[in-house]
Amino acid sequence: MSDWVEACAAGDIDEEDVMRFDHGGRTFAIYRSPDDEYFATDGLCTHEKVHLADGLVMDDIIECPKHNGRFNYKTGDARGAPVCVNLNTYPVKVDAGKVLIQIG
Repeated sequence: MSDWVEACAAGDIDEEDVMRFDHGGRTFAIYRSPDDEYFATDGLCTHEKVHLADGLVMDDIIECPKHNGRFNYKTGDARGAPVCVNLNTYPVKVDAGKVLIQIG
């Protein structure tokens, strides 16, 4: 069974922004949408393994800071060259003001 892991406080991420979260030797990216929902993906671009938390969030898109590849952070879908491999996504919930992701 997968465990829920506390990633941050809900207020740590501004709307339409992303932050890096490292846990168990892995890197994740935690997003807060313009609609005040939270999402999580792998934290490294599938193209060159660059940290997505350094990228730009626009609506439901994260743009990699290195080569401007784009992903839909809600679904993980690769949306723009040079990326062609989707990101893994993870369930997220907010409980008592804390953002938790399910890693498994």
